[in-house]
Amino acid sequence: MRAIPYFRGAAAAAVAVTAIAIPASAHVTLESSEAVAGSYHKVVLRIPHGCSGAATTAVRVQIPDGVVDVRPQPKPGWAVDTVIETLDEPVDAGHGNMVTETVREVHWTDGHLLDAHYDEFAMRVRLPDAPDTVLHFPAVQVCEEGVHRWIEIPEEGRSAHDYDEPAPALRLINSGGNGHSHGD
Repeated sequence: MRAIPYFRGAAAAAVAVTAIAIPASAHVTLESSEAVAGSYHKVVLRIPHGCSGAATTAVRVQIPDGVVDVRPQPKPGWAVDTVIETLDEPVDAGHGNMVTETVREVHWTDGHLLDAHYDEFAMRVRLPDAPDTVLHFPAVQVCEEGVHRWIEIPEEGRSAHDYDEPAPALRLINSGGNGHSHGD
Protein backbone atom coordinates (compact mmCIF):
# COMPACT_ATOMS: atom_id res chain seq x y z
CA MET A 1 0.00 0.00 0.00
CA ARG A 2 1.24 3.50 -0.79
CA ALA A 3 1.49 6.19 1.87
CA ILE A 4 -1.45 8.57 1.78
CA PRO A 5 -0.42 12.25 1.72
CA TYR A 6 -2.42 13.28 4.78
CA PHE A 7 0.71 13.97 6.79
CA ARG A 8 2.31 17.31 6.05
CA GLY A 9 5.00 19.60 7.41
CA ALA A 10 5.88 18.93 11.03
CA ALA A 11 4.69 15.34 10.85
CA ALA A 12 7.92 14.34 9.13
CA ALA A 13 9.72 15.11 12.39
CA ALA A 14 7.90 12.40 14.31
CA VAL A 15 10.54 12.02 17.00
CA ALA A 16 11.50 15.04 19.07
CA VAL A 17 12.87 15.77 22.50
CA THR A 18 10.48 18.37 23.91
CA ALA A 19 8.58 19.22 27.04
CA ILE A 20 5.39 17.20 27.15
CA ALA A 21 2.08 18.46 28.42
CA ILE A 22 -1.18 16.57 28.61
CA PRO A 23 -3.39 17.94 25.80
CA ALA A 24 -6.96 18.99 26.42
CA SER A 25 -9.45 16.14 26.50
CA ALA A 26 -11.04 17.20 23.20
CA HIS A 27 -7.81 16.34 21.37
CA VAL A 28 -6.77 12.96 20.07
CA THR A 29 -4.43 11.56 22.75
CA LEU A 30 -2.65 8.39 23.78
CA GLU A 31 -3.94 6.35 26.72
CA SER A 32 -0.45 6.43 28.30
CA SER A 33 1.75 9.51 28.32
CA GLU A 34 4.87 7.51 29.33
CA ALA A 35 6.40 4.14 28.51
CA VAL A 36 9.63 2.29 29.27
CA ALA A 37 12.32 2.88 26.65
CA GLY A 38 13.32 -0.29 24.80
CA SER A 39 10.14 -2.16 25.80
CA TYR A 40 7.14 -3.58 24.02
CA HIS A 41 4.20 -1.24 24.60
CA LYS A 42 0.52 -1.11 23.72
CA VAL A 43 -0.07 2.29 22.12
CA VAL A 44 -3.74 3.25 22.40
CA LEU A 45 -4.94 6.22 20.34
CA ARG A 46 -8.13 7.80 21.76
CA ILE A 47 -10.60 9.45 19.37
CA PRO A 48 -12.95 11.58 21.55
CA HIS A 49 -15.30 13.04 18.91
CA GLY A 50 -16.01 13.44 15.20
CA CYS A 51 -15.64 16.53 13.01
CA SER A 52 -18.22 19.21 13.87
CA GLY A 53 -20.99 16.66 14.27
CA ALA A 54 -19.88 14.33 11.43
CA ALA A 55 -18.95 10.69 12.14
CA THR A 56 -15.34 9.48 11.92
CA THR A 57 -14.81 7.04 9.04
CA ALA A 58 -11.01 6.60 9.04
CA VAL A 59 -8.07 6.99 11.41
CA ARG A 60 -4.50 7.04 10.15
CA VAL A 61 -1.45 7.17 12.39
CA GLN A 62 2.18 7.72 11.44
CA ILE A 63 4.74 5.61 13.31
CA PRO A 64 7.79 7.49 14.67
CA ASP A 65 11.33 6.59 13.60
CA GLY A 66 12.87 3.91 15.80
CA VAL A 67 9.56 2.22 16.60
CA VAL A 68 9.53 -1.32 15.17
CA ASP A 69 7.52 -4.55 15.32
CA VAL A 70 4.23 -2.64 14.95
CA ARG A 71 1.15 -4.86 15.17
CA PRO A 72 -2.19 -3.05 14.86
CA GLN A 73 -5.20 -4.43 16.68
CA PRO A 74 -8.13 -5.25 14.38
CA LYS A 75 -11.44 -3.55 15.21
CA PRO A 76 -14.82 -5.07 14.38
CA GLY A 77 -16.48 -2.97 11.67
CA TRP A 78 -13.19 -1.40 10.53
CA ALA A 79 -10.63 -2.47 7.91
CA VAL A 80 -7.00 -2.23 9.05
CA ASP A 81 -4.04 -1.78 6.73
CA THR A 82 -0.39 -0.75 7.01
CA VAL A 83 2.21 1.08 4.96
CA ILE A 84 5.54 -0.81 5.06
CA GLU A 85 8.97 0.78 4.62
CA THR A 86 12.30 -0.97 3.98
CA LEU A 87 14.91 0.13 6.53
CA ASP A 88 18.35 1.38 5.44
CA GLU A 89 19.95 -1.01 7.96
CA PRO A 90 18.51 -3.95 9.94
CA VAL A 91 17.27 -3.12 13.45
CA ASP A 92 17.23 -5.39 16.50
CA ALA A 93 13.57 -5.92 17.43
CA GLY A 94 14.51 -7.87 20.55
CA HIS A 95 15.00 -11.56 21.30
CA GLY A 96 17.58 -11.78 18.50
CA ASN A 97 15.07 -10.78 15.81
CA MET A 98 16.57 -8.47 13.21
CA VAL A 99 14.04 -6.62 11.06
CA THR A 100 14.67 -5.13 7.62
CA GLU A 101 11.32 -3.39 7.20
CA THR A 102 8.88 -1.65 9.47
CA VAL A 103 5.37 -0.27 9.55
CA ARG A 104 5.38 3.48 8.80
CA GLU A 105 1.61 4.06 8.96
CA VAL A 106 -1.42 2.22 10.28
CA HIS A 107 -4.84 2.92 8.71
CA TRP A 108 -8.21 1.96 10.16
CA THR A 109 -10.83 2.64 7.45
CA ASP A 110 -14.40 1.90 6.41
CA GLY A 111 -15.68 2.41 9.95
CA HIS A 112 -18.36 4.60 11.48
CA LEU A 113 -17.77 6.32 14.82
CA LEU A 114 -20.54 8.77 15.65
CA ASP A 115 -19.56 12.24 16.83
CA ALA A 116 -21.37 11.56 20.13
CA HIS A 117 -19.22 8.47 20.78
CA TYR A 118 -15.56 7.86 21.51
CA ASP A 119 -13.31 4.92 20.67
CA GLU A 120 -9.75 3.65 20.93
CA PHE A 121 -7.41 2.31 18.25
CA ALA A 122 -4.54 0.15 19.52
CA MET A 123 -1.28 -1.34 18.33
CA ARG A 124 1.56 -3.22 20.00
CA VAL A 125 5.02 -1.80 19.24
CA ARG A 126 8.66 -2.14 20.23
CA LEU A 127 9.93 1.24 21.45
CA PRO A 128 13.47 2.50 20.85
CA ASP A 129 15.90 2.35 23.79
CA ALA A 130 16.10 6.14 24.11
CA PRO A 131 15.05 7.35 27.58
CA ASP A 132 14.05 11.03 27.90
CA THR A 133 12.84 11.10 24.30
CA VAL A 134 9.33 12.11 23.29
CA LEU A 135 7.83 10.20 20.38
CA HIS A 136 5.01 11.81 18.41
CA PHE A 137 2.37 9.72 16.67
CA PRO A 138 0.82 12.14 14.14
CA ALA A 139 -2.75 11.09 13.39
CA VAL A 140 -5.34 12.03 10.81
CA GLN A 141 -9.03 11.65 11.62
CA VAL A 142 -11.20 11.54 8.50
CA CYS A 143 -14.92 12.17 8.90
CA GLU A 144 -17.96 11.98 6.64
CA GLU A 145 -17.52 15.72 6.34
CA GLY A 146 -14.22 17.24 7.35
CA VAL A 147 -10.88 16.10 8.69
CA HIS A 148 -8.73 16.73 11.75
CA ARG A 149 -4.96 16.56 11.27
CA TRP A 150 -3.50 15.87 14.75
CA ILE A 151 0.04 16.38 13.43
CA GLU A 152 1.41 19.52 15.11
CA ILE A 153 4.64 18.79 16.99
CA PRO A 154 5.58 21.41 19.60
CA GLU A 155 8.65 23.51 18.91
CA GLU A 156 11.32 23.87 21.61
CA GLY A 157 9.87 25.76 24.59
CA ARG A 158 6.23 25.22 23.59
CA SER A 159 3.69 22.61 24.67
CA ALA A 160 0.79 20.76 23.07
CA HIS A 161 -1.53 23.35 24.67
CA ASP A 162 -0.10 25.94 22.26
CA TYR A 163 -1.53 24.11 19.23
CA ASP A 164 -5.01 23.49 17.83
CA GLU A 165 -4.30 19.94 16.62
CA PRO A 166 -1.23 18.58 18.47
CA ALA A 167 0.18 15.15 17.62
CA PRO A 168 -0.32 12.56 20.38
CA ALA A 169 2.92 12.13 22.35
CA LEU A 170 4.65 9.43 24.38
CA ARG A 171 7.63 10.13 26.69
CA LEU A 172 10.16 7.30 26.99
CA ILE A 173 11.46 6.74 30.51
CA ASN A 174 14.12 4.56 32.16
CA SER A 175 12.81 1.27 33.46
CA GLY A 176 14.71 1.50 36.71
CA GLY A 177 15.63 -2.10 35.91
CA ASN A 178 16.68 -3.98 32.83
CA GLY A 179 14.64 -1.92 30.32
CA HIS A 180 13.16 -5.02 28.71
CA SER A 181 9.63 -5.08 30.03
CA HIS A 182 7.03 -6.43 27.66
CA GLY A 183 4.29 -3.91 28.43
CA ASP A 184 0.70 -4.83 27.57
